[in-house]
Amino acid sequence: MVSSKNMLIRLKNQTAEELHQALAPLSLTPRQARQIQASVLRTGKLPEAQEGLPAKTLRTVRDAVEIPDLTLMDKAVSPQDGFVKYLFQGDGPDLFEAVRIPLLHHPDDPKYIVCVSSQIGCAMGCSFCFTGRMGFKRNLAAWEIVNQVIKIRDDSAHPVRGVVFMGMGEPLLNYDAVIRAARILSEPCGAAISGKAITLSTVGIVSGIRRFTAERQPFRLVVSLTSADPQRRRELLPVETICSIDELMEALRERSQVTGERITLAWIMMSGINTGEQDARQLAELTRGLPVKLDLIDVNDPSGQYRPPSTEELSAFRDALRLHLAAPVARRYSGGRDIHAACGMLAGTINQTAR
Repeated sequence: MVSSKNMLIRLKNQTAEELHQALAPLSLTPRQARQIQASVLRTGKLPEAQEGLPAKTLRTVRDAVEIPDLTLMDKAVSPQDGFVKYLFQGDGPDLFEAVRIPLLHHPDDPKYIVCVSSQIGCAMGCSFCFTGRMGFKRNLAAWEIVNQVIKIRDDSAHPVRGVVFMGMGEPLLNYDAVIRAARILSEPCGAAISGKAITLSTVGIVSGIRRFTAERQPFRLVVSLTSADPQRRRELLPVETICSIDELMEALRERSQVTGERITLAWIMMSGINTGEQDARQLAELTRGLPVKLDLIDVNDPSGQYRPPSTEELSAFRDALRLHLAAPVARRYSGGRDIHAACGMLAGTINQTAR
């Protein structure tokens, strides 16, 4: 019997299989572990006594577990596009954010995607990103990641059908907790979100990409490339100094061979910096022979240091990509700018949450 609070099993922090292993000393079956997992993730509490899960068993479990919960510190709703930013506190004093993204273009199937944070702050130091400017605080636990989705789901009129790890932090530097959280969210007894609807975004942590590929993880991966020129990329994304673009492309070619899928690259567009015809040529040369698709995303920088391309500049860049790249190109909308909820704007402070 568990007798110390420090030894309590923390729910929401393991997959159903891991929970069964943790509860094995209490003689719980895999089915009973799934019942407990489902109840905690869907209602926030242990289930009532039911067939196959008697009251005596539940009393034993109740003495052995704790159910952690995030505290909602602030919330802001964009009147422009309906994006919602949530400010949370978990273990410790530091705050972190998540964003609810509306997908309402199909009136008969309204739904949301949740953009979650995997760390508080970020060590990557990307020059155009507010999160990178705040530095690294700590990794989030799996339950803190899962709970972001649960909290937002419970505050939503429509179902959550997808999760993107594009909030604060570099997911592949908190690999174990991120993958565990993604598995919990995708389990039928978890949030039942399809693995293909869960996306991890990385600036190019080569060791993490190789591990992700070797483990045949069912989740999607997006790599923020942003420049095909090593020197320019080093200036924008300092990760280039430790994971060179050549190493990155080698890992991505290996991934393509293993999965047989196109590699999704993200390109944060900055006027006069990476949206010229030469940039398109360099990207085409870098990815030659590698099936890719490119997501174009406007930079979001309230300081004004970086600006998105003008309509004319964007049009010319897309023409150059069509000419040189010969790959699918999509412009991804980054909403919630007015409440500092757009890509690259999360900084984990209440005074930056617009009202």
